[in-house]
Amino acid sequence: MKLIIACVGKLKRGPELDLVQRYEKRLSGSGKAQGITGIRTAELPESRAGDGPTRKRQEADAIRTALGDGTPFISFDERGKPLDSRAFAKLIGDAADNGTAQLGLVIGGPDGLDESLRQEAHRVVSFGALTIPHQIVRALVMEQVYRASTILAGHPYHRD
Repeated sequence: MKLIIACVGKLKRGPELDLVQRYEKRLSGSGKAQGITGIRTAELPESRAGDGPTRKRQEADAIRTALGDGTPFISFDERGKPLDSRAFAKLIGDAADNGTAQLGLVIGGPDGLDESLRQEAHRVVSFGALTIPHQIVRALVMEQVYRASTILAGHPYHRD
């Protein structure tokens, strides 16, 4: 199963990009045995529209295009359901076991996600009620995907 991370905004050089790259490298080594055969990131530009609802709509359209038709996806949004790492690993593992060819992981921009995109998501996951910058969410998503691969492999990286 290939993962596509569709995110609004571009990571610039710095600690967030370093973390994302570190976990991508780790995942490329450990993920294959768990059915994760590749990872692609689609960095989408923030909309320049004059109001929040229009920006979110335009960004949602760009995300849909990046994912392609029929790609199931998990959205990350503070209004979503918090999951522990084992439950998140189960989502990833179940998708791979069910023959999902590509799974999207969606991170919105500073205004958040358009409600229509949230409704289309296979799951909407929250890292809590805090507002977290999308650059940091991207690092958190990569770490949790790596953690999921280690949980599925029975590797001791994750401790309960």
